[in-house]
Amino acid sequence: MNNPKGRPAAAGANAEAAVVPSQSPGGAAAPKSLSAYVAKFRELGLLAFIVLLSVGVQLRNPSFLSWENINDIATNTAILSILAVGMMLVIVTRGIDLSIGATLALSGMIAALTVKQYPGMSPLVALLIGIGIGIVCGAVLGFLVSKVNILPIIATLGMMNVYRGLTYEASGGKWVSAHQMPDSFKSIATGKILGINNLIVIAIVIYVAAYYFVSHTRTGRRVYAVGSNPESAEISGIRSGRILWLVYTAMGGLAGLAGVLWVSKFASAQGDTASGYELSVIAACVLGGVSIAGGTGKISGIVLGSVLLGILNNALPMINVSPFWQNWIQGMIILVAVVINALVKRGIDRSNLMRRRI
Repeated sequence: MNNPKGRPAAAGANAEAAVVPSQSPGGAAAPKSLSAYVAKFRELGLLAFIVLLSVGVQLRNPSFLSWENINDIATNTAILSILAVGMMLVIVTRGIDLSIGATLALSGMIAALTVKQYPGMSPLVALLIGIGIGIVCGAVLGFLVSKVNILPIIATLGMMNVYRGLTYEASGGKWVSAHQMPDSFKSIATGKILGINNLIVIAIVIYVAAYYFVSHTRTGRRVYAVGSNPESAEISGIRSGRILWLVYTAMGGLAGLAGVLWVSKFASAQGDTASGYELSVIAACVLGGVSIAGGTGKISGIVLGSVLLGILNNALPMINVSPFWQNWIQGMIILVAVVINALVKRGIDRSNLMRRRI
Protein backbone atom coordinates (compact mmCIF):
# COMPACT_ATOMS: atom_id res chain seq x y z
CA MET A 1 0.00 0.00 0.00
CA ASN A 2 1.29 3.46 -0.87
CA ASN A 3 1.46 6.32 1.55
CA PRO A 4 -0.30 9.65 0.84
CA LYS A 5 2.73 11.02 -0.95
CA GLY A 6 2.77 8.11 -3.38
CA ARG A 7 5.97 6.57 -2.10
CA PRO A 8 5.84 2.80 -1.57
CA ALA A 9 6.11 2.26 2.16
CA ALA A 10 7.70 -1.16 1.93
CA ALA A 11 10.26 0.09 -0.53
CA GLY A 12 11.27 2.94 1.76
CA ALA A 13 11.58 0.63 4.71
CA ASN A 14 13.62 -1.93 2.82
CA ALA A 15 15.85 0.72 1.35
CA GLU A 16 16.55 2.30 4.71
CA ALA A 17 17.20 -1.10 6.23
CA ALA A 18 19.64 -1.86 3.43
CA VAL A 19 21.50 1.42 3.75
CA VAL A 20 21.65 1.33 7.56
CA PRO A 21 21.55 -2.37 8.46
CA SER A 22 22.29 -1.77 12.13
CA GLN A 23 18.96 0.02 12.61
CA SER A 24 15.36 -1.05 12.30
CA PRO A 25 13.19 0.55 9.57
CA GLY A 26 11.65 2.86 12.14
CA GLY A 27 15.04 4.04 13.33
CA ALA A 28 15.10 2.09 16.60
CA ALA A 29 18.44 0.63 17.58
CA ALA A 30 18.86 -3.05 16.77
CA PRO A 31 19.94 -5.53 19.44
CA LYS A 32 23.64 -5.24 20.01
CA SER A 33 25.79 -7.99 18.53
CA LEU A 34 29.34 -8.37 17.30
CA SER A 35 28.12 -8.61 13.70
CA ALA A 36 26.02 -5.45 13.99
CA TYR A 37 28.96 -3.65 15.57
CA VAL A 38 31.25 -4.73 12.73
CA ALA A 39 28.65 -3.61 10.16
CA LYS A 40 28.42 -0.17 11.73
CA PHE A 41 32.16 0.42 11.86
CA ARG A 42 33.24 -1.54 8.79
CA GLU A 43 34.32 1.52 6.81
CA LEU A 44 36.19 2.88 9.85
CA GLY A 45 38.05 -0.41 10.20
CA LEU A 46 38.89 -0.44 6.49
CA LEU A 47 40.19 3.11 6.74
CA ALA A 48 42.32 2.15 9.74
CA PHE A 49 43.75 -0.79 7.80
CA ILE A 50 44.62 1.50 4.88
CA VAL A 51 46.40 3.90 7.23
CA LEU A 52 48.36 1.12 8.94
CA LEU A 53 49.28 -0.41 5.57
CA SER A 54 50.47 2.97 4.28
CA VAL A 55 52.57 3.60 7.38
CA GLY A 56 54.12 0.14 7.14
CA VAL A 57 55.03 0.58 3.49
CA GLN A 58 56.38 4.07 4.19
CA LEU A 59 58.76 2.62 6.77
CA ARG A 60 60.06 0.22 4.11
CA ASN A 61 60.15 2.76 1.29
CA PRO A 62 60.25 6.48 2.24
CA SER A 63 59.09 7.53 -1.23
CA PHE A 64 55.71 5.83 -0.88
CA LEU A 65 53.93 8.78 0.73
CA SER A 66 55.57 11.36 -1.49
CA TRP A 67 53.18 13.71 -3.27
CA GLU A 68 54.15 12.32 -6.68
CA ASN A 69 53.41 8.74 -5.66
CA ILE A 70 50.12 9.63 -3.96
CA ASN A 71 49.06 11.45 -7.12
CA ASP A 72 50.01 8.37 -9.18
CA ILE A 73 47.91 6.13 -6.91
CA ALA A 74 44.89 8.45 -7.19
CA THR A 75 45.22 8.73 -10.95
CA ASN A 76 45.66 5.00 -11.47
CA THR A 77 42.71 4.24 -9.18
CA ALA A 78 40.31 6.74 -10.79
CA ILE A 79 39.08 4.46 -13.58
CA LEU A 80 38.67 1.52 -11.19
CA SER A 81 36.66 3.67 -8.79
CA ILE A 82 34.38 4.96 -11.56
CA LEU A 83 33.54 1.40 -12.61
CA ALA A 84 33.03 0.40 -8.97
CA VAL A 85 30.11 2.84 -8.72
CA GLY A 86 28.19 1.09 -11.47
CA MET A 87 29.14 -2.36 -10.24
CA MET A 88 27.90 -1.51 -6.76
CA LEU A 89 24.45 -0.65 -8.12
CA VAL A 90 24.36 -3.90 -10.09
CA ILE A 91 25.46 -6.04 -7.14
CA VAL A 92 23.02 -4.30 -4.81
CA THR A 93 20.22 -5.61 -7.06
CA ARG A 94 21.63 -9.15 -6.67
CA GLY A 95 23.24 -9.06 -10.10
CA ILE A 96 26.73 -9.12 -11.57
CA ASP A 97 28.28 -7.69 -14.74
CA LEU A 98 31.19 -9.62 -16.21
CA SER A 99 31.09 -7.70 -19.49
CA ILE A 100 32.40 -4.33 -18.33
CA GLY A 101 35.96 -5.03 -19.48
CA ALA A 102 34.70 -5.85 -22.98
CA THR A 103 32.36 -2.86 -22.98
CA LEU A 104 35.27 -0.67 -21.93
CA ALA A 105 37.42 -2.05 -24.73
CA LEU A 106 34.71 -1.62 -27.39
CA SER A 107 33.90 1.96 -26.34
CA GLY A 108 37.55 2.92 -26.15
CA MET A 109 38.32 1.35 -29.52
CA ILE A 110 35.44 3.08 -31.33
CA ALA A 111 36.39 6.42 -29.77
CA ALA A 112 40.05 5.91 -30.74
CA LEU A 113 39.18 4.94 -34.31
CA THR A 114 36.93 7.99 -34.58
CA VAL A 115 39.53 10.50 -33.41
CA LYS A 116 42.07 8.79 -35.64
CA GLN A 117 39.79 9.43 -38.63
CA TYR A 118 38.81 12.93 -37.46
CA PRO A 119 41.78 14.35 -35.50
CA GLY A 120 40.12 17.74 -35.11
CA MET A 121 37.22 16.29 -33.14
CA SER A 122 36.48 17.80 -29.75
CA PRO A 123 37.49 15.58 -26.80
CA LEU A 124 34.00 16.08 -25.39
CA VAL A 125 32.49 14.48 -28.49
CA ALA A 126 34.85 11.51 -28.10
CA LEU A 127 33.69 11.13 -24.50
CA LEU A 128 30.04 11.25 -25.57
CA ILE A 129 30.67 8.62 -28.24
CA GLY A 130 32.21 6.27 -25.68
CA ILE A 131 29.43 6.87 -23.16
CA GLY A 132 26.78 6.35 -25.86
CA ILE A 133 28.25 3.02 -26.94
CA GLY A 134 28.46 1.93 -23.31
CA ILE A 135 24.83 2.88 -22.70
CA VAL A 136 23.72 0.80 -25.68
CA CYS A 137 25.76 -2.19 -24.46
CA GLY A 138 24.35 -1.81 -20.94
CA ALA A 139 20.78 -1.42 -22.21
CA VAL A 140 21.08 -4.67 -24.16
CA LEU A 141 22.23 -6.45 -21.00
CA GLY A 142 19.47 -4.82 -18.97
CA PHE A 143 16.91 -6.06 -21.49
CA LEU A 144 18.23 -9.62 -21.33
CA VAL A 145 18.20 -9.62 -17.53
CA SER A 146 14.96 -7.72 -16.85
CA LYS A 147 12.75 -8.74 -19.77
CA VAL A 148 14.08 -12.09 -21.00
CA ASN A 149 14.87 -13.15 -17.40
CA ILE A 150 18.30 -14.55 -18.19
CA LEU A 151 20.51 -14.94 -15.14
CA PRO A 152 22.88 -11.94 -14.93
CA ILE A 153 26.03 -14.07 -14.81
CA ILE A 154 24.96 -15.94 -17.98
CA ALA A 155 23.79 -12.85 -19.86
CA THR A 156 26.90 -10.82 -19.07
CA LEU A 157 29.25 -13.72 -19.74
CA GLY A 158 27.73 -14.22 -23.17
CA MET A 159 27.70 -10.53 -24.06
CA MET A 160 31.26 -10.19 -22.80
CA ASN A 161 32.38 -12.39 -25.69
CA VAL A 162 30.08 -10.59 -28.12
CA TYR A 163 31.46 -7.17 -27.21
CA ARG A 164 35.04 -8.42 -27.23
CA GLY A 165 34.48 -9.90 -30.69
CA LEU A 166 33.00 -6.61 -31.93
CA THR A 167 36.09 -4.81 -30.66
CA TYR A 168 38.39 -7.04 -32.73
CA GLU A 169 36.06 -6.72 -35.73
CA ALA A 170 35.97 -2.91 -35.53
CA SER A 171 39.75 -2.65 -35.31
CA GLY A 172 40.53 -5.43 -37.78
CA GLY A 173 42.72 -6.94 -35.08
CA LYS A 174 45.00 -3.89 -35.12
CA TRP A 175 45.99 -1.36 -32.48
CA VAL A 176 45.43 2.36 -32.42
CA SER A 177 48.69 3.72 -31.06
CA ALA A 178 49.71 7.03 -29.53
CA HIS A 179 50.97 8.67 -32.72
CA GLN A 180 47.58 8.05 -34.36
CA MET A 181 45.73 9.96 -31.65
CA PRO A 182 45.61 13.77 -31.53
CA ASP A 183 47.09 15.50 -28.51
CA SER A 184 43.68 16.92 -27.63
CA PHE A 185 42.34 13.38 -27.13
CA LYS A 186 45.30 12.29 -25.02
CA SER A 187 44.94 15.44 -22.90
CA ILE A 188 41.63 14.09 -21.55
CA ALA A 189 43.62 11.94 -19.12
CA THR A 190 46.74 14.07 -18.81
CA GLY A 191 45.13 17.50 -18.43
CA LYS A 192 44.39 19.19 -15.11
CA ILE A 193 41.65 21.31 -13.57
CA LEU A 194 42.82 23.60 -10.77
CA GLY A 195 45.99 21.52 -10.56
CA ILE A 196 44.09 18.22 -10.19
CA ASN A 197 44.29 15.54 -12.85
CA ASN A 198 41.17 15.26 -15.00
CA LEU A 199 40.70 11.59 -14.14
CA ILE A 200 40.51 12.39 -10.44
CA VAL A 201 38.08 15.26 -11.07
CA ILE A 202 35.80 13.05 -13.18
CA ALA A 203 35.87 10.32 -10.53
CA ILE A 204 34.93 12.83 -7.80
CA VAL A 205 32.02 14.15 -9.88
CA ILE A 206 30.78 10.59 -10.50
CA TYR A 207 30.94 9.79 -6.78
CA VAL A 208 29.11 12.95 -5.74
CA ALA A 209 26.37 12.26 -8.29
CA ALA A 210 26.13 8.61 -7.20
CA TYR A 211 25.92 9.58 -3.52
CA TYR A 212 23.09 11.99 -4.23
CA PHE A 213 21.31 9.36 -6.34
CA VAL A 214 21.37 6.56 -3.76
CA SER A 215 20.78 8.80 -0.74
CA HIS A 216 18.36 11.47 -1.87
CA THR A 217 16.26 10.09 -4.72
CA ARG A 218 13.30 7.74 -4.68
CA THR A 219 14.78 5.69 -7.52
CA GLY A 220 18.02 5.26 -5.61
CA ARG A 221 16.18 3.86 -2.62
CA ARG A 222 14.19 1.58 -4.88
CA VAL A 223 17.43 0.08 -6.15
CA TYR A 224 18.18 -1.04 -2.59
CA ALA A 225 14.59 -2.19 -2.09
CA VAL A 226 14.76 -4.47 -5.15
CA GLY A 227 18.02 -6.00 -3.93
CA SER A 228 16.91 -6.29 -0.33
CA ASN A 229 13.60 -8.07 -1.00
CA PRO A 230 12.47 -8.37 -4.65
CA GLU A 231 9.10 -9.91 -3.76
CA SER A 232 8.18 -7.16 -1.29
CA ALA A 233 9.36 -4.53 -3.77
CA GLU A 234 7.01 -5.91 -6.43
CA ILE A 235 4.10 -6.08 -4.01
CA SER A 236 4.69 -2.46 -2.96
CA GLY A 237 4.41 -1.30 -6.56
CA ILE A 238 8.07 -1.04 -7.58
CA ARG A 239 8.70 -2.18 -11.14
CA SER A 240 11.81 -4.28 -10.62
CA GLY A 241 12.36 -4.74 -14.34
CA ARG A 242 12.78 -1.01 -14.87
CA ILE A 243 15.20 -0.78 -11.96
CA LEU A 244 17.31 -3.62 -13.32
CA TRP A 245 17.32 -2.08 -16.77
CA LEU A 246 18.40 1.22 -15.24
CA VAL A 247 21.34 -0.15 -13.25
CA TYR A 248 22.75 -2.20 -16.14
CA THR A 249 22.38 0.75 -18.49
CA ALA A 250 24.14 3.00 -15.97
CA MET A 251 26.90 0.41 -15.61
CA GLY A 252 27.31 0.36 -19.37
CA GLY A 253 27.50 4.15 -19.56
CA LEU A 254 30.19 4.27 -16.88
CA ALA A 255 32.10 1.49 -18.67
CA GLY A 256 31.90 3.51 -21.88
CA LEU A 257 33.23 6.58 -20.11
CA ALA A 258 36.00 4.49 -18.55
CA GLY A 259 36.88 3.13 -22.00
CA VAL A 260 37.62 6.58 -23.38
CA LEU A 261 39.55 7.55 -20.25
CA TRP A 262 41.57 4.30 -20.40
CA VAL A 263 42.55 4.74 -24.05
CA SER A 264 43.40 8.40 -23.46
CA LYS A 265 45.48 7.56 -20.38
CA PHE A 266 47.52 4.77 -21.94
CA ALA A 267 47.45 6.28 -25.46
CA SER A 268 46.69 2.86 -26.90
CA ALA A 269 43.52 1.02 -27.98
CA GLN A 270 43.76 -2.77 -28.27
CA GLY A 271 41.37 -5.64 -28.71
CA ASP A 272 42.30 -7.13 -25.34
CA THR A 273 42.15 -3.87 -23.40
CA ALA A 274 41.00 -4.35 -19.79
CA SER A 275 40.73 -8.10 -20.20
CA GLY A 276 39.83 -9.50 -16.77
CA TYR A 277 39.52 -6.02 -15.26
CA GLU A 278 35.97 -6.76 -14.14
CA LEU A 279 37.41 -8.98 -11.41
CA SER A 280 39.31 -6.04 -9.92
CA VAL A 281 36.15 -3.94 -9.97
CA ILE A 282 34.15 -6.66 -8.21
CA ALA A 283 36.98 -7.02 -5.68
CA ALA A 284 36.87 -3.28 -4.93
CA CYS A 285 33.13 -3.55 -4.24
CA VAL A 286 33.53 -6.61 -2.01
CA LEU A 287 36.35 -4.96 -0.07
CA GLY A 288 34.09 -1.92 0.38
CA GLY A 289 31.38 -4.00 2.04
CA VAL A 290 28.99 -4.50 -0.89
CA SER A 291 27.14 -7.76 -0.26
CA ILE A 292 27.04 -10.22 -3.16
CA ALA A 293 23.65 -11.30 -1.78
CA GLY A 294 22.32 -7.84 -2.65
CA GLY A 295 20.64 -5.03 -0.77
CA THR A 296 23.74 -3.67 0.95
CA GLY A 297 26.44 -1.26 -0.19
CA LYS A 298 27.73 2.25 0.48
CA ILE A 299 29.48 4.80 -1.68
CA SER A 300 32.01 5.45 1.10
CA GLY A 301 32.77 1.73 1.20
CA ILE A 302 33.60 1.36 -2.48
CA VAL A 303 35.77 4.48 -2.32
CA LEU A 304 37.84 2.82 0.40
CA GLY A 305 37.81 -0.52 -1.41
CA SER A 306 39.12 1.07 -4.60
CA VAL A 307 41.77 3.01 -2.68
CA LEU A 308 42.93 -0.16 -0.91
CA LEU A 309 43.33 -2.02 -4.20
CA GLY A 310 45.18 0.96 -5.68
CA ILE A 311 47.54 1.09 -2.70
CA LEU A 312 48.22 -2.65 -2.89
CA ASN A 313 48.97 -2.48 -6.62
CA ASN A 314 51.36 0.40 -6.01
CA ALA A 315 52.90 -0.56 -2.67
CA LEU A 316 53.73 -4.24 -3.07
CA PRO A 317 56.15 -3.72 -5.99
CA MET A 318 57.75 -0.82 -4.11
CA ILE A 319 58.72 -3.10 -1.21
CA ASN A 320 59.97 -5.79 -3.61
CA VAL A 321 57.21 -8.32 -3.02
CA SER A 322 57.25 -11.12 -5.59
CA PRO A 323 54.45 -10.90 -8.21
CA PHE A 324 53.32 -14.37 -7.11
CA TRP A 325 53.00 -13.24 -3.51
CA GLN A 326 51.24 -10.06 -4.65
CA ASN A 327 48.40 -12.13 -6.09
CA TRP A 328 48.28 -14.28 -2.96
CA ILE A 329 48.13 -11.25 -0.64
CA GLN A 330 45.39 -9.57 -2.65
CA GLY A 331 43.42 -12.80 -2.84
CA MET A 332 43.63 -13.37 0.92
CA ILE A 333 42.53 -9.81 1.68
CA ILE A 334 39.52 -10.22 -0.62
CA LEU A 335 38.70 -13.59 0.96
CA VAL A 336 38.81 -12.09 4.46
CA ALA A 337 36.51 -9.29 3.31
CA VAL A 338 34.01 -11.81 1.92
CA VAL A 339 34.06 -13.80 5.17
CA ILE A 340 33.48 -10.63 7.23
CA ASN A 341 30.60 -9.62 4.96
CA ALA A 342 29.03 -13.07 5.34
CA LEU A 343 29.33 -12.97 9.13
CA VAL A 344 27.90 -9.46 9.26
CA LYS A 345 24.93 -10.41 7.09
CA ARG A 346 24.25 -13.48 9.22
CA GLY A 347 24.28 -11.36 12.37
CA ILE A 348 22.00 -8.73 10.84
CA ASP A 349 19.52 -11.38 9.68
CA ARG A 350 19.52 -12.91 13.17
CA SER A 351 18.88 -9.49 14.73
CA ASN A 352 16.01 -8.86 12.32
CA LEU A 353 14.43 -12.20 13.23
CA MET A 354 14.72 -11.39 16.93
CA ARG A 355 12.90 -8.08 16.42
CA ARG A 356 10.02 -9.94 14.74
CA ARG A 357 9.32 -12.15 17.75
CA ILE A 358 5.72 -11.96 18.94
